[in-house]
Amino acid sequence: MDDDADFPTDADADQFRIETRSIHAGQEPDEETGALMTPIHANSTYEQDAPGEHRGYEYSRTGNPTRSDLEANLASLENAEYGRAFASGMASINTVLNLLDSGDHVVTGNDVYGGTHRIFTQVYENYDIEFTFVDMTDLDAIDAAFQENTELLWLETPTNPLMSIVDIAGAADIAHDHDALCAIDNTFATPYLQQPLDLGADIVSHSLTKYLGGHSDVVGGALLTNDEELDERFGFYQNAVGATPGPFESFLVLRGTKTLPVRMDRHCENARAIAEWLDDHPAVDRVYFPGLESHPGHEIASEQMADFGGMLSFELDASLEEASEVVSNTEVFTLAESLGGVESLIEQPAPMTHATIPREERIDAGLTDGLVRVSVGIEHVDDLINDLEQAIDGALE
Repeated sequence: MDDDADFPTDADADQFRIETRSIHAGQEPDEETGALMTPIHANSTYEQDAPGEHRGYEYSRTGNPTRSDLEANLASLENAEYGRAFASGMASINTVLNLLDSGDHVVTGNDVYGGTHRIFTQVYENYDIEFTFVDMTDLDAIDAAFQENTELLWLETPTNPLMSIVDIAGAADIAHDHDALCAIDNTFATPYLQQPLDLGADIVSHSLTKYLGGHSDVVGGALLTNDEELDERFGFYQNAVGATPGPFESFLVLRGTKTLPVRMDRHCENARAIAEWLDDHPAVDRVYFPGLESHPGHEIASEQMADFGGMLSFELDASLEEASEVVSNTEVFTLAESLGGVESLIEQPAPMTHATIPREERIDAGLTDGLVRVSVGIEHVDDLINDLEQAIDGALE
């Protein structure tokens, strides 16, 4: 490739594979200095050539060159025409909800991320927006949940924390049959493993805090789409609301996306080995990992994912207190919320990430007191297995 040539960033630049695009898309050496890494443009405002005449940037809430490079990079990874970055994953989700009007209806999953459930039920229901929570693995249940006023189908796959697999193409077809939008949170899979826009989704949402950042040192979100009108509306809310990442955060995520493919390969490899080990452990009632052939979504996941990801959950034959002791006694795994960093994390959804969901509703959705969620890092897998073994045996012996 000619050193002076611009790297193609449009969605049809398929002569380059994702491993190459993750490093180069949206980024060129600085024209003035030749600096290889995207500069951190720590500016709030920009000189204008004449009143109302600027060089593409006027105020960094509206647009920032470092953020623009990140948005182009993320769009390329998701095979999208357009990308918008936000201050957090929740800011991205909020922006999608801003598309709705009072009286609209949303169909979503019964085991979505706790923060998503919270903003649905405790924020937007106050604005007369209705949400129906169903089992997203059942396409008939999805279809039956639609109403005349349904405007949005919101999916996660794999879901958080039960790792359920949703048939993206089938769900998107249902949404479109009802003239509704289909939006998918692709945080767990990442664009390296799954590209929902290619399967019919209208919008892809990411928490950049997780695998795309990859080092537990930045918070961010993103929305990707091939619909120009949707992108313009996202851009309006991005500017009007101001929930945008700064240049430092944008730089950190760009650093993270460069190593996404190699990190995900190790995440997937480690998670598969741990899931197989847990599946044979006598204190474990059930393992939720789509890479296991016993997983009910294994076949669909095999079709729409390149690999099965680094997230898994397992259900202990234990009380809330006993499961709490297990997650508190690990030495390599860190007891913490969030996921997707190079280090392994462990948490208990009931009192942590999904504590805002009422217990009866949580149990009905399969989120038991003994459920443990693991974000498998890239440490040596033997150390990780040994750590889980001592924590489980020590608490439940």
